[in-house]
Amino acid sequence: MANKEAIAYIGTYTKVESEGIYRLHIDKKTGEITQNKLAGKMDNPTYLKLTDDQKYLYSVAKDGENGGIAAFAVKEDGSLDYLNQEVQAGNPPCYVDASKDGAFVVSANYHLGTIVAYPTEKNGALKAPSSSVQHVGTGPNKERQEKAHAHFAGFTPDEKFVITCDLGTDYVTTYALNDGVLEKVSDLKVKGGSGPRNLVFHPKDKIAYIMTEMAADVVVAAYDEATGALTEVQSIASLPADFSGENKGSAIHISNDGRFLYVSNRGQDAVVTFAIDAEGKLSLAATTPVEGVGPRDFDLDPSGEILLVSNENTNNVTVFGVNKETGALTLLQKDIHVPEPVCVKFINE
Repeated sequence: MANKEAIAYIGTYTKVESEGIYRLHIDKKTGEITQNKLAGKMDNPTYLKLTDDQKYLYSVAKDGENGGIAAFAVKEDGSLDYLNQEVQAGNPPCYVDASKDGAFVVSANYHLGTIVAYPTEKNGALKAPSSSVQHVGTGPNKERQEKAHAHFAGFTPDEKFVITCDLGTDYVTTYALNDGVLEKVSDLKVKGGSGPRNLVFHPKDKIAYIMTEMAADVVVAAYDEATGALTEVQSIASLPADFSGENKGSAIHISNDGRFLYVSNRGQDAVVTFAIDAEGKLSLAATTPVEGVGPRDFDLDPSGEILLVSNENTNNVTVFGVNKETGALTLLQKDIHVPEPVCVKFINE
């Protein structure tokens, strides 16, 4: 019998009210939050990654003037047991991912422009970094692209490579991770000044979708699993042509069946739905207001029945029902208080 509840962890900033990582239980039919409580304390755990076996959670971590990654064990009741952290001088990273077997964790650091790989212990604890790559470069936007700003680092579905997005240089770069060492194998240059921020792969086809922050365009790229190279095949706007306000593109996620792609825009304050055709190309399907300000992230639950949005600037999350046939979103719940929410990660059912 399918689970009636979905469970999500919320990563946050802890500048004002938040104390760390929160855990929400959501009724999938009504969107009602049946549990909302602190799961683990940490300074600025803005981005999270659960391992595939659900045993460990890795978060961005801030420790005084140092930044890095923290490791937690997930307990039976869903609370988080702190294991350890690996931090270095400077601002914390903004993204974290883990390999399917949990042997490696990778991070992207916006402020430092670095990609770092961490081996792990068998108990999920982090070891010291095995590799760090410094991105270098600029872009045409002098305010936002004065230097490299690595924003994403994630494993390819086949786990042969690590793909990175650099908002500051407009490059999407592929690395091999050989014996814990990151080695560059390929570059994709996207439109100058667009600021690639985040990326997701199609669940079945060899296609990557890249969300740009400054242009709010989605770049569709063919993925060559032999070489790790990405080749652009389409770029499509998520904003209407007459949109004139300030906006920052943020998150990007795809339905499990590969039929619909969703992105969020801060400024437009909406989730934008794209239909995906047989070739993997996109067409705009709908734009849905998020009932909040600053939708930093969102996620689809594993059943694909609900979509949860974290609205950073209004300290609330919004729950939408998902029509799996049309991709349409229907508002179920709004004004659910979570302090300074950034990242949403559902657990597997």
